Amino acid sequence: MPRVSEEHLERRRQQILDAAQTCFARKGLHTTTMQDVFAESGLSAGAVYRYFKSKDDIIAALTTEAAVDLRAALSEAVYSDPLPTPPELVRVIAETIVRLSKPGGPVPLIPQAWALALTDANIADYVRTNIGGIRRLWLDYAERMREIGWLPADADTDAVAKALLGLLPGFILQHLILGDTDPDTFARGVELLLPEYRHAALPEIAPVRT
Repeated sequence: MPRVSEEHLERRRQQILDAAQTCFARKGLHTTTMQDVFAESGLSAGAVYRYFKSKDDIIAALTTEAAVDLRAALSEAVYSDPLPTPPELVRVIAETIVRLSKPGGPVPLIPQAWALALTDANIADYVRTNIGGIRRLWLDYAERMREIGWLPADADTDAVAKALLGLLPGFILQHLILGDTDPDTFARGVELLLPEYRHAALPEIAPVRT
């Protein structure tokens, strides 16, 4: 028998993820069952379980995809030259969140995964890993800020990174639930809190350590 191509396998996997995302958007992560996913995808239980052993595995795959996109946008900004100011960086991340929040996008699943992580150890592992990866990027950003003089030489960059990380879920919740917060407004708020960056001249930036 001819071997199934990698392209076919990936299409089938994506078919399952798309079906699950539709179900999760309709019923939520908690109440969606694997039977819902079977029906939405049009695949048998055996076909779905070939790719995902459980609903937790599907949730992990979808939330990881969302985190990958957010990390990519954050990473590009954090390591760019010249270094973006905090308002500029916040706007970039907020715009990415908005793009990924459109119907069928993965961002609406993220707060649901956070809630599940409080009681589900398996989901908690995935969520913890994703949040940790994003916080490391904020730490790199804080260290670059310190290197170019935007923070004092003795600044606790770990504390700065933890504070900056809190901006991301704050925007997600306001955008999804209140619906009255956009990237420009969010960036303007950060700019007003940190006025020294408003007209900051960008000094020469040291090469990024790899």
